[in-house]
Amino acid sequence: MAFAIKHGLFKLNITDHHAILGVSLDDDPKKIRLKYLKTAHKLHPDTCKSDAAEKKLASQLLSRLVNPAYEQLSRKNSYLEHQLILTQIGKRLAEKSDRVNFATKPAKELLASGDKFELVYQKLLKSLVQEQYKSLDSAVDKIALISELNLAYLMLQHSRGINQDQVATANSKPPVAKPEAKQSPKSEKVATQSAPISSTPEPPSPQVRVASYIRRAKEYMEKGNLIQAIAELKDGLKIDPNNSTVHALLGKIYLRQEQLTMAKIHVKKAEQANPKDPIVIEVKKDLDKLLKQKARQNHSTGRSSRSKNKNTSQSKSSNSGLFGSLFGAKKK
Repeated sequence: MAFAIKHGLFKLNITDHHAILGVSLDDDPKKIRLKYLKTAHKLHPDTCKSDAAEKKLASQLLSRLVNPAYEQLSRKNSYLEHQLILTQIGKRLAEKSDRVNFATKPAKELLASGDKFELVYQKLLKSLVQEQYKSLDSAVDKIALISELNLAYLMLQHSRGINQDQVATANSKPPVAKPEAKQSPKSEKVATQSAPISSTPEPPSPQVRVASYIRRAKEYMEKGNLIQAIAELKDGLKIDPNNSTVHALLGKIYLRQEQLTMAKIHVKKAEQANPKDPIVIEVKKDLDKLLKQKARQNHSTGRSSRSKNKNTSQSKSSNSGLFGSLFGAKKK
């Protein structure tokens, strides 16, 4: 059963892990874990107090939505990546807030809350979460409502930042030039160390994004989920088509599946991209080893086949001589 959600972050092709788990965008990992355990206990087939049909639906919600959402938010790197994506979305929404439309009642109520939006967000979220998995048939609808609320909250958070910057710029006076005081090397070093660091994260580079796909693919490979690993690596190739590590890992997977043609293609591309990559070298050795084994098997099979044909031919000749001696040659 597919769970199609078309509101909030989902309509931007972003899986809203927070909405699925029913946690605030501001919750820390400890709160997220506690909420996950509570939801998982409710939906698990062994503890779900419902009829057979509802148990089946609960199991699907748990395996296809809740567990994957917690898996993403429970791993530090995945959590940070997701938070970075949310930050970028919030900024874009804030810049285009006059063109963003919200259809659901909770989101509209939050947008009308003014400066109290943070308190109102928590209140509305709590109300939705209390009902989220009570009726499993409407659980997906509740997730959609929460995700739209999250989207509105992200926009308000970053709109406030933009407005504060505008006010600060409008109220600021032109700087008065002051004579520069000569600083000692020591004081310069202290000033450099205490300089404020921008809290706004930079967008991830293509290399960082591809690295995340590689990391997830390796995790899937360790679990034996090769199909999902291939999907992650192919997504990585969309960003960097000539990434040697991605091609090498694809070659490794296809070797496991004994798809030699595909393995050769990706190992060759990996070698062309970076022949000194340790993973490329390792996979190339595995491929060469397997090809040699196949060649020996084919050679052995060919020899066996030729020996068999020779024996058959000799047997026919022997039989012909035997029958000839027994019954005599054909008279002319």
